[in-house]
This record gives sequence, C-alpha cells and structure tokens, in this order.
Amino acid sequence: MAGETGLFTVQQTIGSVLCCKCGIPMAPNAANMCVKCLCSEVDITEGLQKQLTIMHCPDCESYLQPPRTWIKAQLESKELLTFCIKRLKNLNKVKLLHAEFVWTEPHSKRIKVKLKVQKEVLHGAILEQSYVVEYVVQDHLCESCSRVQANPDQWVASVQLRQHVPHRRTFFFLEQLILKHSAAANAIRIKQMDQGIDFFFSNRSHGVKFVEFIGKVAPIRSRQDKQLVSHDSKSNVHNYKHTFSVELSPICREDLICLPPKVAVSLGNIGPLVICTKVTNSVALLDPLTLRHCFLDAEQYWRTSFKPLLTSRQLVEYIVLDIENVSTEVNVSGSKYILADAQIARVSDFGRNDTIFNIRTHLGHILNPGDYALGYDLYRANSNDMELEKYKGLQLPEAILIKKSYEEKRQRKRGKPRSWKLKSLEMEVDDKDQGRAEQDKMHSEYEQFLRDLEENPDLRFNISLYRNREYQPSEMTDGEDGPSVPLEELLADLDLSGGDGDNGMHE
Repeated sequence: MAGETGLFTVQQTIGSVLCCKCGIPMAPNAANMCVKCLCSEVDITEGLQKQLTIMHCPDCESYLQPPRTWIKAQLESKELLTFCIKRLKNLNKVKLLHAEFVWTEPHSKRIKVKLKVQKEVLHGAILEQSYVVEYVVQDHLCESCSRVQANPDQWVASVQLRQHVPHRRTFFFLEQLILKHSAAANAIRIKQMDQGIDFFFSNRSHGVKFVEFIGKVAPIRSRQDKQLVSHDSKSNVHNYKHTFSVELSPICREDLICLPPKVAVSLGNIGPLVICTKVTNSVALLDPLTLRHCFLDAEQYWRTSFKPLLTSRQLVEYIVLDIENVSTEVNVSGSKYILADAQIARVSDFGRNDTIFNIRTHLGHILNPGDYALGYDLYRANSNDMELEKYKGLQLPEAILIKKSYEEKRQRKRGKPRSWKLKSLEMEVDDKDQGRAEQDKMHSEYEQFLRDLEENPDLRFNISLYRNREYQPSEMTDGEDGPSVPLEELLADLDLSGGDGDNGMHE
C-alpha cells in the first residue's frame, strides 16, 4: 500500500536489553529478566503436589476415587490420566497446558505424569514450566473384591436363567453371545443347573446389567426378589441378597407352532401352522405353505405364552423323490426361500411300504431330487395341542419339511476334527448328579449345535469362532462333504497361557 502511494516505510527493529541479574542480552519483558533468571527467582509450581498416593485394586484393575468410588482404568489410558489430574490439589492456581505419562516399569508401583503449566508472574510476565508428578500405587482390594476373597460364595445378586424345554440348544448359543460381549465378566461364580444356568454377582447393579443384556438377545420375562441378610439398627444399614428369576421363551428355532386364533388374527391371519426361523429379542415366524412371515416380540408372546406343537427332537428324515418350484425366490429376514411342490417318502419306510407324500415346502431353493431332508411327520403324529383343536375343519399337511439333511455326507468326515472351535464359560458342573445317559445326551446336543453353526451362516453371525490348532487339512478335497465354516470367518486364538477353551443363542 505504501509502495502504491509513493511512500516508504522504515523497518522497525526490536532492541535488546541486558538482564538485570546476569547481564546477557535479551528481548525486553515486564520483569527485565531472562527466562533462566526468572525461573530461579519465581517457581510457579510452588505449592503444587509433586507426589501422591493412590489406591489400586489388583483384582478388578480399578482405582479409588475418594471417598468410595472405584474407577476402572488401564495403564497409560485417557481415563487414568484424567483420574490422576483430578486427584491433584491447587492445580486451579495455574493454567494446565499439557499432560503426558512418563514411562515407568510396570512392577515399580509408580505412575509418573509430566505436566506443563503456565502462570502470570512479576509485572505481567507469563512463565511456562514443566514438572513431574509421581503417584505411588498401593494395592488395596475394593469392597466387592474383598468380599469375594473372603468368601467366594458370599454373593449379593444371582441371576437364574431357565428354559422349560428338554434340550439345551438355547443355552449353547447364549453362552457364545455372553462370551463375545463379555456380559458375565463380573460374575464371581457360574453354575450349570438342570434346566438352565445360575450367575452369581457381588453387586446388584451387575445383576441388573446382565438381565438387561439377556433381554436384548432373547424373549424373556423376569421377576426380582430380595431377602434381608443383616440389619444394623444404629446406622440404619440393610444388607440384602437379590435374586433375579429369568425365564426364556420355550419357542426355539425350527419348532413347529400352532398359533392361537387371537394371535393369528393379530398377525394378519398368518398360519395357523408356522415355523420359527429365528429367535432374538423377538420370534421370527414363517408360514411354509405361503411364505408369509411376521415377528412376534416378547411382550406379545408372554401375553399368550403358547408352546410349540412339535420340537426339533421330533424331526423325521425324508428323501426327496421329485420337486418342482411354484414361485420365485422370496427374501425373508435375510434368508431366501422358494415355494415348491415336492414328492417325498420317509427313509424308515424304504423296504417296508410304498407310502409317498405330496406336500408343499419352502425349501425349493436348496432341495433337489435324491436329497435328504428333516421334517415333521404330521401323518402319524398324535398331537394333543389345545390350540390346534380350536381350528375346526383345519386340514393338516402330511408333512412339513424344516431343513436339508447332510447326515449321509457327514458319515465321510466322522471322526475328523473340525478346523474351528468354540470357547466356553467356566461353569461349575456337578458330574455326580449327571448319569452316563445324561452326559451322552449333552454331548449329542452340543454336536448338533455345532452342525447347526456349519449349516446356517446367520446363526454364527454373532458368534466368535476360533481356529483349531490341532486341525490338519487332508490331501483330499472335501468341499462336497457337507457344509463347513469358511476360513475367513475364523479368529486367531490369542491364549498366552497355552490352554485351549474347547466348548461352546441361539435358538
């Protein structure tokens, strides 16, 4: 601008003055001292804490925020840095600019934090200074952990999961969901019961949180009770034991259901014979004769609480003699179905009679002549279902197919280990109460659960499957030996202890 008007500007120079203490040249400031002399004269960290003792619970990795709050934080995490800064007193007298951890040996029981602060000093001069605060870590069990150490059975809240069905397929799936989401990380003990599992917690809030998790993955109804353990009349302190009774819906995947008339009308006159295709916090139902589908939430179900007409333990094996598609592909809640007319016969009838059934099925997309399928034999079934009797004049189909059977192909792989495995919860199992027949039944149901995971990709969507280190692929390709889990779905098992967890919602 000055050049355009023909004027010129004089370049300004900043003069230097001598420090009044040491005499070196420096830029002028309000105190007329260099930074080194100013720091020697004024210490802005004076009165600030340089050392502090904090309490740490080694069992639950939490730190005590006085007076009684325990905060969980990992080493060198943002949460721990915030906790350490908040514990310092008189820090409001200066302006905090930066904070970071100084590395220390993990076993040294010392945490060091380097702080950079700023403060106005002599005659308006602003001074910045860094200093290190040392935190001495003392191990001290929190209230819940000390109670557990004193007596592991001294629980405060227990969650009793129950499902009144003759199998444990639902609990096998629930176990995997609990492991993946670490829902039972606060449980001090887990015990396997006859028709369910008991979880014991040292805090009522942990039990409430666990019940909320189960309600998000399964249709449940629950009730809460409490029992007075002790009472201090002087301090008015009451100690209770809380029990949460949680009942899972008896409706499981692949069950055949006869809907009550009122429920069928409320769902758009679907059915009344429907198949349960999926169970989460709601029940997915499919009419195999029309491909109509709907969802029944937990509140709607428990309002009527009907039971299945036939369960997966009553499946019968059929052979498909002929099949012809009668509709196009329909996508139902992520699964594809095609309506087809099929000609089937019971495998057990081969060599005895020539009974053949002509039925309609929703499995036209996967069944071909010569395939085997599992279904419900309504031709010979003797059902005493009260809901079925309410439909007068209802003509039942002779059979309803549920899924394709791969039993013949699995015979080729019998005895071979799988390329994947599941982990299991550390549950207490009383083997004395279980006979040989009960153990064989449990093993058979678990094997069937593993087969369901291989056959159904939707079922293993929310489950963590791990690579089996003991698996050695054979030289022969077995791509046609039945369904299997792709290698890209498997996770590496990072078990530093060398122990393998071998076991494994749901329905």
